[in-house]
Amino acid sequence: MKFKMVEESSHEQQEVAWCCKVLKVSPSGYYAWLKRPLSVKKTEDERLWQKIKNHWEKSRKTYGSPRITNRLQNEGEVCSKHRVAKIMKEKNIQGVGRKKFKIITTDSNHKLPIADRIFQTEEASVQVNSVNQYWGGDITYIPTDEGWLYLAVFLDLFTRKVVGYSMQSTMQTKLILDALDMGIKQQGFGSESELVVHSDRGSQYASEEYREKLNDLGMTASMSRKGNCYDNAFTETFFKTLKTELVYRRKFKTRNEAKAAIFEYIEVWYNRQRIHSSLDYKTPVGYETELINNAA
Repeated sequence: MKFKMVEESSHEQQEVAWCCKVLKVSPSGYYAWLKRPLSVKKTEDERLWQKIKNHWEKSRKTYGSPRITNRLQNEGEVCSKHRVAKIMKEKNIQGVGRKKFKIITTDSNHKLPIADRIFQTEEASVQVNSVNQYWGGDITYIPTDEGWLYLAVFLDLFTRKVVGYSMQSTMQTKLILDALDMGIKQQGFGSESELVVHSDRGSQYASEEYREKLNDLGMTASMSRKGNCYDNAFTETFFKTLKTELVYRRKFKTRNEAKAAIFEYIEVWYNRQRIHSSLDYKTPVGYETELINNAA
């Protein structure tokens, strides 16, 4: 223990001889201790640390101990979340911090038609049981030096996959129509899809153009209760993840720079590489593919 204290003190620019004198140990004994091989446990911890570090860096330095433990166990490592967390703490690394996310609801102060609340978050485990059954739509704001960039997404509530998205400098109805068109094309929808598309009461989702689009495709609109962000919790959670893992860690000079980063985040990272505990530690695309293959 005293030799360990000498080692730590010497890292803080203290003289080894002085540290040894204070702790009443011999310098020769200290240097002999340094040359001893690591214990089996220390050697094993160091080997595991290299794997932990690799997964942490591959996750863009966002994964905490639960996800890294899952990755290690999938590789055949016998390790507990507690052990992984302890090593990460010793090495001074951690998952990305969860900043408080301020939800800004869309202005619903309009006289346009409001759809019934068909999708109910508190009943999600009962209602949502297949792919392309319920989608959630929402809009958020991304700051850039040029001004706001508005991002609209549609999320499959079963797979958590971002099926469609659009980014524009204005928050007009075209923003959500483009995101919806992308989702329809990407998921291979035709007419009479029987999809329920849930959103807040924003004017974009209550607009005539949007309502007609859904009607033409056989889709049904569902809307949250007034001022209740919990009703759109799935998409709000995605936005919180996006901002925590990307937006809060970057400063965008231009809207185009932000667009490129968000495109890469959704298409490369979130949909295809980022694992979700709610999906049994699978990615949205991987989970969707598995479900489709099992149903074939």
